[in-house]
Amino acid sequence: MVRQNGILLEDILKMDCMKNCKLIAGYKGIKNTVSRVNIMADPDILDWVHEGELLLTTAYSFRKENVIEQKKFIRQCSEKKLAGIGIKIYPYIESLSKEVIELADKLNFPIIDLYYATPFSDIMTPIFKEIFNKQASLLQRLEKIHEKLMNAMMNNFSIEKITEVVYESVRNPVLVDLEFPKKTIIKFDCEDDKTKNLLLKNLKKFYKESSSKYRDNKLYESTELIKGKYIKRMVMPILVKNHLYGYIFTWSTNTPLGGFDFSVLESASTTIALEILKILSVMEVENRHKYEFIEDLISLDNIRRAEAVERAVLFKLNRDNKYVIAVININRSTNAEDAALSDDSFQKKITRLANSIEKLIGDININGLVTNKTDSIYVLLSFNDNEKMDLKLEIFSNKVEKLLRKSLGKFKFRMGIGRQYTGLMNAYKSYMDTIKAIRAGDILDENCVVNFEDLGIYKILCHDSLKEELMKFYNTTIKCLVEYDIRKSTDLVKTLEAYFEYNGNLKKMSQALFTHYNTILYRIQRINDITGMDLENAKDRLNLEVALKIKKILQNEEKSGI
Repeated sequence: MVRQNGILLEDILKMDCMKNCKLIAGYKGIKNTVSRVNIMADPDILDWVHEGELLLTTAYSFRKENVIEQKKFIRQCSEKKLAGIGIKIYPYIESLSKEVIELADKLNFPIIDLYYATPFSDIMTPIFKEIFNKQASLLQRLEKIHEKLMNAMMNNFSIEKITEVVYESVRNPVLVDLEFPKKTIIKFDCEDDKTKNLLLKNLKKFYKESSSKYRDNKLYESTELIKGKYIKRMVMPILVKNHLYGYIFTWSTNTPLGGFDFSVLESASTTIALEILKILSVMEVENRHKYEFIEDLISLDNIRRAEAVERAVLFKLNRDNKYVIAVININRSTNAEDAALSDDSFQKKITRLANSIEKLIGDININGLVTNKTDSIYVLLSFNDNEKMDLKLEIFSNKVEKLLRKSLGKFKFRMGIGRQYTGLMNAYKSYMDTIKAIRAGDILDENCVVNFEDLGIYKILCHDSLKEELMKFYNTTIKCLVEYDIRKSTDLVKTLEAYFEYNGNLKKMSQALFTHYNTILYRIQRINDITGMDLENAKDRLNLEVALKIKKILQNEEKSGI
């Protein structure tokens, strides 16, 4: 939409040049902004008119046209978004037809009956003069507002202060809603409680519809029904490096919104974007220092770890506390839509998530730090002897999982939580546990959040040093069964897994595998024969159950290319 500065049609009708003229249709458009005036001297004038123009003409052409053509002309004027049309009806025709008047009313398109004896020049000149004066005044006001916003930026004023400048300028309710830093600033000082609530509901309505038509990152203008009245709403996006970080909202509950207000919102959006960019730059530097600290802390090199411990005071960490490390790995190639996400957008998502987790651990009253790099987030949690560590860890795990599911949508993720170790120098052990938890989680494929303490026998089986022994154990237990299934297209391994899942209950196994009871008995016997073991023997039963777990580990490593 072309931005218009000018004067209201309502104010023009009060001017001396419009004496003896009257509005005869389209009364609801009386607050349209007139940015210029034009005269219709040619039937094809609509090919050259501009939005916001007040068109002056006579009814001479109306006398020659039938009602259908007259209605077509009015509809075209409305579609061109003219501010209205002034027609000298007398002496060319007695009056406009009732159908034309009704159409103009329906379209909220103003029609003014111009006094026949007033020359067009006597109307155009004072209106142009008034528009010029108004625009000159607006330019002066905009210059002052621009100075205020620049001062705010140069003097490190808060986003709240910038919002106040906008509120004082547009003289209407203003709301700044930011995704980062996460905050909503409301300036509804002149509104009653009912209006405030209605405006907040209108805000929610915007976000409900924003998944599609509001995501073009441009100013969106609409007419909203508030307290039984239609008012204009402007929504200005706040963009930083082409990424959307929030919106500025304003509603015309007190004064009309026009080109001046657009300019104010545009300047404010740029100023807030610069402030966000400054915050992001500081955070980027902080994140780099935190990541370097964590990288040294989890190193197997004693010297690097010792150097990290020496820097711990910078992050307000007590070297003698108990420490737990959690790592979140995020897979960005889950589906075509997510894979197409640009690197910048993906990193922005990860950074926002890390910030949310940092706020979350603060809310739980856990000391620590959060950092991120590429597709991973690292969390270092610190506990003293007096804290209820197990309870806080459980709350942390549940809240982070809920946050990850909500924030990541279709992205797959895995979070591993290591066990606690006393002393910052030993925190690297928790990190090693975390990696094992993530690997075991990939094998089990049960939960997105895996706590090392809950892994049971997988704590042992996931040790890298045991890989050769695990392979030998697998080869001497169920490898023959796996190969038999491949050669004969049978389901003996699947049957063995069901055996342990249902504690050897043949009836439940039969139901789960949709297989006859006698067939299950036959398969159990074939498993015993092929493996040379007996499921009735406790030692053989344990070996086969462990062998199935090893099989999952080896298959996962093969899939991962390890």
